[in-house]
Amino acid sequence: MKLSTKTRYGTRILIELALKIDQGAIQVSKIAFSQKIPVKYLEQLLRSLKLAGIVKSVRGPKGGHLLAQSPSSITLGQIVRLFEGQTDLVECVSSPEKCDMASECLVRNAWYDATSALYEKLDGISIADLIRDDKKTPGLPECPPLTQ
Repeated sequence: MKLSTKTRYGTRILIELALKIDQGAIQVSKIAFSQKIPVKYLEQLLRSLKLAGIVKSVRGPKGGHLLAQSPSSITLGQIVRLFEGQTDLVECVSSPEKCDMASECLVRNAWYDATSALYEKLDGISIADLIRDDKKTPGLPECPPLTQ
């Protein structure tokens, strides 16, 4: 599974809001600047996050966006499902009718198990976990800059 920029940027937006949770509402322009996300694209992502009840908006001169939920209750699994949909590693896991071999496939159950394990892991990682564990994982290469 390859995650889209929607998921990656959406996660970065939520981390930004969580890191600045005690500053109140954060303006779109400030989020866009600090996260290097184009304003128009950022607004689209915020709209999806608001519809999902993860982010809320505040109008007025001190307006902007803030988390509508605790950072500990927002998981990577939730974000992936929001922006990617519930995706399986292979289509036959959720739609066996699309594969002529689904009923006798010897690997289909393994794909199901792998998909379940992936989402179980993502559901166990919250935004709070990410901001708490801000040290780099030893041996993990630097992340390349994200492009849209």
